[in-house]
Amino acid sequence: MTYPPMGTPGPPPGPATDTFYAAVMGQEWGPLAYPDLQTMVRTGQIKAETQVRTATSTWFPVTQVPGLFSEKDWLTTVIISFFLGGLGIDRFWLGYTGLGILKLITCGGFGVWALIDFILILLRRVPDSDGRPLR
Repeated sequence: MTYPPMGTPGPPPGPATDTFYAAVMGQEWGPLAYPDLQTMVRTGQIKAETQVRTATSTWFPVTQVPGLFSEKDWLTTVIISFFLGGLGIDRFWLGYTGLGILKLITCGGFGVWALIDFILILLRRVPDSDGRPLR
Protein backbone atom coordinates (compact mmCIF):
# COMPACT_ATOMS: atom_id res chain seq x y z
CA MET A 1 0.00 0.00 0.00
CA THR A 2 1.53 3.34 -1.02
CA TYR A 3 0.43 6.84 -0.17
CA PRO A 4 1.04 10.10 -2.03
CA PRO A 5 3.73 12.52 -0.84
CA MET A 6 2.77 15.37 1.47
CA GLY A 7 0.94 18.16 -0.25
CA THR A 8 -0.64 15.92 -2.90
CA PRO A 9 -4.36 16.73 -3.11
CA GLY A 10 -6.99 14.04 -2.85
CA PRO A 11 -7.28 10.82 -0.94
CA PRO A 12 -4.53 8.21 -1.04
CA PRO A 13 -4.97 5.27 -3.37
CA GLY A 14 -6.43 2.16 -1.80
CA PRO A 15 -9.58 1.34 0.08
CA ALA A 16 -11.66 4.25 1.23
CA THR A 17 -11.98 2.50 4.58
CA ASP A 18 -8.30 3.14 5.47
CA THR A 19 -8.62 5.00 8.72
CA PHE A 20 -6.03 5.49 11.40
CA TYR A 21 -6.15 6.01 15.14
CA ALA A 22 -3.32 7.90 16.85
CA ALA A 23 -2.20 7.84 20.47
CA VAL A 24 -1.56 11.54 21.15
CA MET A 25 -0.83 12.78 24.67
CA GLY A 26 -2.33 9.68 26.27
CA GLN A 27 -5.55 9.83 24.27
CA GLU A 28 -6.65 7.95 21.20
CA TRP A 29 -7.55 10.28 18.34
CA GLY A 30 -9.51 9.02 15.41
CA PRO A 31 -10.70 7.92 13.06
CA LEU A 32 -8.22 9.87 10.94
CA ALA A 33 -7.84 9.73 7.17
CA TYR A 34 -4.41 9.88 5.53
CA PRO A 35 -4.71 13.65 4.76
CA ASP A 36 -5.53 14.22 8.44
CA LEU A 37 -2.29 12.44 9.41
CA GLN A 38 -0.37 14.57 6.90
CA THR A 39 -1.77 17.76 8.40
CA MET A 40 -1.04 16.63 11.94
CA VAL A 41 2.57 15.77 11.03
CA ARG A 42 3.04 19.09 9.24
CA THR A 43 1.69 21.06 12.21
CA GLY A 44 3.72 19.10 14.75
CA GLN A 45 0.79 17.44 16.52
CA ILE A 46 2.22 14.03 15.61
CA LYS A 47 5.91 13.27 16.15
CA ALA A 48 7.96 10.40 14.70
CA GLU A 49 7.57 8.32 17.86
CA THR A 50 3.76 8.63 17.92
CA GLN A 51 1.97 5.29 17.79
CA VAL A 52 -0.88 4.73 15.30
CA ARG A 53 -3.06 1.83 14.31
CA THR A 54 -5.65 0.96 11.73
CA ALA A 55 -8.99 -0.56 12.61
CA THR A 56 -7.60 -4.05 11.96
CA SER A 57 -3.99 -3.75 13.19
CA THR A 58 -2.03 -3.28 16.38
CA TRP A 59 -0.12 -0.14 17.34
CA PHE A 60 2.96 0.78 15.27
CA PRO A 61 5.15 3.90 14.87
CA VAL A 62 3.71 6.51 12.50
CA THR A 63 7.03 6.50 10.61
CA GLN A 64 5.94 3.18 9.10
CA VAL A 65 3.14 4.93 7.21
CA PRO A 66 4.81 5.77 3.86
CA GLY A 67 5.03 9.40 2.80
CA LEU A 68 4.48 11.09 6.15
CA PHE A 69 8.11 11.38 7.25
CA SER A 70 11.36 11.67 5.35
CA GLU A 71 13.45 8.63 4.62
CA LYS A 72 16.34 10.57 6.17
CA ASP A 73 17.10 9.97 9.83
CA TRP A 74 17.43 12.94 12.21
CA LEU A 75 20.45 11.62 14.11
CA THR A 76 22.37 10.86 10.91
CA THR A 77 21.62 14.37 9.67
CA VAL A 78 22.86 15.88 12.98
CA ILE A 79 26.15 13.95 12.74
CA ILE A 80 26.64 14.92 9.09
CA SER A 81 25.90 18.56 9.90
CA PHE A 82 28.33 18.60 12.81
CA PHE A 83 31.28 17.08 10.95
CA LEU A 84 30.64 18.09 7.32
CA GLY A 85 28.21 21.03 7.57
CA GLY A 86 30.88 23.54 6.61
CA LEU A 87 31.16 21.79 3.25
CA GLY A 88 27.40 21.74 2.68
CA ILE A 89 27.16 17.95 2.80
CA ASP A 90 24.19 18.19 5.17
CA ARG A 91 22.24 20.18 2.59
CA PHE A 92 23.18 17.74 -0.17
CA TRP A 93 22.05 14.87 2.12
CA LEU A 94 18.64 16.51 2.62
CA GLY A 95 18.20 17.09 -1.12
CA TYR A 96 18.93 20.84 -1.28
CA THR A 97 21.54 20.70 -4.06
CA GLY A 98 21.60 24.46 -4.75
CA LEU A 99 22.04 25.36 -1.09
CA GLY A 100 24.68 22.64 -0.76
CA ILE A 101 26.70 24.16 -3.59
CA LEU A 102 26.39 27.67 -2.09
CA LYS A 103 27.41 26.38 1.31
CA LEU A 104 30.36 24.54 -0.22
CA ILE A 105 31.57 27.61 -2.14
CA THR A 106 31.30 29.88 0.92
CA CYS A 107 32.76 27.30 3.35
CA GLY A 108 29.51 27.17 5.25
CA GLY A 109 28.95 30.92 5.08
CA PHE A 110 32.35 31.38 6.77
CA GLY A 111 31.14 29.08 9.54
CA VAL A 112 28.09 31.14 10.49
CA TRP A 113 25.69 29.38 8.13
CA ALA A 114 27.05 25.97 9.18
CA LEU A 115 26.48 26.79 12.86
CA ILE A 116 22.95 28.09 12.24
CA ASP A 117 22.09 25.01 10.15
CA PHE A 118 23.46 22.72 12.87
CA ILE A 119 21.28 24.41 15.50
CA LEU A 120 18.20 24.30 13.25
CA ILE A 121 18.74 20.60 12.53
CA LEU A 122 19.17 19.91 16.26
CA LEU A 123 15.84 21.65 16.89
CA ARG A 124 14.21 19.63 14.06
CA ARG A 125 13.36 22.78 12.11
CA VAL A 126 14.88 21.66 8.77
CA PRO A 127 12.75 19.27 6.66
CA ASP A 128 13.98 17.31 3.66
CA SER A 129 13.65 18.76 0.16
CA ASP A 130 10.13 17.34 -0.14
CA GLY A 131 9.03 19.25 2.96
CA ARG A 132 8.67 16.15 5.14
CA PRO A 133 10.08 16.16 8.69
CA LEU A 134 13.04 13.91 9.47
CA ARG A 135 12.44 10.57 11.18
